[in-house]
Amino acid sequence: MSRLGYFLGVVSTVFLGWSTAGAQIYRLSEGDGTVHFTNAPTDPRYKNLAGYSSGTSAGFLRLPPADTARFGTEIKAAAERYGVPERLVQAVIRVESGFNSRAVSVKGAQGLMQLMPETASLLGVRNSFDPQQNIDGGVRHLRGLIERFGNDLPLALAAYNAGEKAVVSYRGIPPYQETRDYVTRVLYHYDGTTNGGVSAPPAPVYRTVGEDGTIVYTNIPPRGRR
Repeated sequence: MSRLGYFLGVVSTVFLGWSTAGAQIYRLSEGDGTVHFTNAPTDPRYKNLAGYSSGTSAGFLRLPPADTARFGTEIKAAAERYGVPERLVQAVIRVESGFNSRAVSVKGAQGLMQLMPETASLLGVRNSFDPQQNIDGGVRHLRGLIERFGNDLPLALAAYNAGEKAVVSYRGIPPYQETRDYVTRVLYHYDGTTNGGVSAPPAPVYRTVGEDGTIVYTNIPPRGRR
């Protein structure tokens, strides 16, 4: 089983959608592993899944628009230079910055591939807001992590998000919700799976509609359905 196996079944439910066009989606993880999704949160612990909205005719989440062609030349060049699939680079950029070359995180990460200033300096990136420099440095960094963790893509992605020390310390993907969600989202955008190429059977998801029209998805079956 993939190292992601212990949480894939739950997290994979995020890719189901709502019938109400444009509705924002919120996620709540409980201590026992229960995960809830809703378009009308009633608990302050719900977190908005930024970048996702519902409303496709097929019933899947509508991804935010991203002009991947805009940076196609830079992505292709870096991907070929460091032997990293273009689709993987695109997936990382989509999750990291939504293809916003001016993006800055609350922690100070910058640019398309969200390089921390210290990391950018080590990579020789002088201007993280320059698409060519940022992508080249980010892909080179990702290539190094892939090699560092023996071509284990989930671990490499976890290290890209949480740092190498965290992955080494936990001997696997750190138990950080942000990192787990990050790895899952990147892998999904990369190849449509959540484990780096081996499709995992989806966990059953149950849908309930309240009297007020609130829609809730959960991996816990309603009473009488086991």
